[in-house]
Amino acid sequence: MKPKLISVVIPAFNEQDNLPVLIQQLTVALKRIGLYEIIIVNDGSTDETEHVAETLHHLDQNVHFISFTRNFGHQYALKAGLDVAKGDCVISMDADLQHPVSLIPTMICEWENGNDIVYTIRQETKNESFFKKFSSRLFYRFFNFLTGLKLPAGSADFRLLDRKVVDKIKDLPERMLFLRGMISWIGFTQKGLVYTPDKRLNGQSSYTFGKMLSLAATGAVSFSLKPLRIVIYLGLFVAFLGCLFTAYVLYMRLFNGSVISGWSSLMGVVLILGGVQLFVMGVIGEYIGMIFMETKHRPQYIVSKTTLKIKD
Repeated sequence: MKPKLISVVIPAFNEQDNLPVLIQQLTVALKRIGLYEIIIVNDGSTDETEHVAETLHHLDQNVHFISFTRNFGHQYALKAGLDVAKGDCVISMDADLQHPVSLIPTMICEWENGNDIVYTIRQETKNESFFKKFSSRLFYRFFNFLTGLKLPAGSADFRLLDRKVVDKIKDLPERMLFLRGMISWIGFTQKGLVYTPDKRLNGQSSYTFGKMLSLAATGAVSFSLKPLRIVIYLGLFVAFLGCLFTAYVLYMRLFNGSVISGWSSLMGVVLILGGVQLFVMGVIGEYIGMIFMETKHRPQYIVSKTTLKIKD
């Protein structure tokens, strides 16, 4: 029986200090399992990440790297790794050492037991701030509510995908990517594993709250029409309130002989309606913008240097 090849994809942005440690840990763990390849995707780093990746390749020919011409984003770095990985299964993980290498043998065991997707769920730690915990929970509830998918709270991009799952993802034509949602949507047999994140060895996370909000908006617009329907309901509700207010004004004028005066109430209504209109236009604009970006058919990323063959 032909031995199975394990591919590991690692997006990296300014991870020059973390990569050597991670690759050393991975090499020790994967050599015990069998054949492997490690693909580092340098997402436009401004430090020496590319040089470090190139050095690691010279030390171990099983370690490869892809360098982007600029920072295209974490999701596109993951996609680039999936596009070139040759393994019977592909494991994706971050370069900051928070995803425990020690969990990989368990993930592979679950895959060999018949699970096509083995995803991980990040367990909250005491060191995390209240805001980080709250924003993370809000993100998943918001996404699940809008899309109807069941993305577990704390889902991470630390996962294992069977070759047939990787091939299906590669065939999906979207250019605005939210891989967590795509993998939840795609189906197949899935198994979740809970893990406690290790402490980041060096540097700080570049995944800000703003980026999380942007990712949530992309995911919601990509997977659901519910935001548009919510806007419709909101418009109907505001129109209903306007009818009630108009009826009240007419009643006061015809039966009480009085007219409601005051610029404050009028300006309040105008500002509320104006705010609602801008909100509605913003939601519609997100969908139009998504259509605009998809119809451009630009490449998802551009490679400047690599040790692998990239298909045009």
